[in-house]
Amino acid sequence: MTKMLVAMTLALGVLAAPAFAGETTVTLAVRNWYCAACPHVVKESLAAVPGVTNVAVSDKTKTAVVTFDDTKADVKALIEATTAAGYPSFPYKEGMLWP
Repeated sequence: MTKMLVAMTLALGVLAAPAFAGETTVTLAVRNWYCAACPHVVKESLAAVPGVTNVAVSDKTKTAVVTFDDTKADVKALIEATTAAGYPSFPYKEGMLWP
C-alpha cells in the first residue's frame, strides 16, 4: 500500500510540474543603443524568440521589458537574441547605474 501511495504521489508531481511553469518578466539593459533604429531592432530580435509574448522597449533607459513563457524560453535565449542582433544585453536590477 505504501509503495502505491509513493508511486501515485510521484506521478501526480510529474503531471503537476508544468502547472508551476508560466509567464516570466525580465528587464534587460541593452548596450550599443545609439540610433533611432535601435529600439525597433532590439524589439524585433526579442519578439522573434519562441515563447516571447510581449516586449516593451525604452529609448530613454536603454532597456527592454520582456514577458515570456518560461517553458519555451529563458533569459539566456533573450540575451543571445539581442547579442546576435548587435546589441549585447544583461539582466537589469532596480537601482543599477544604467545607462
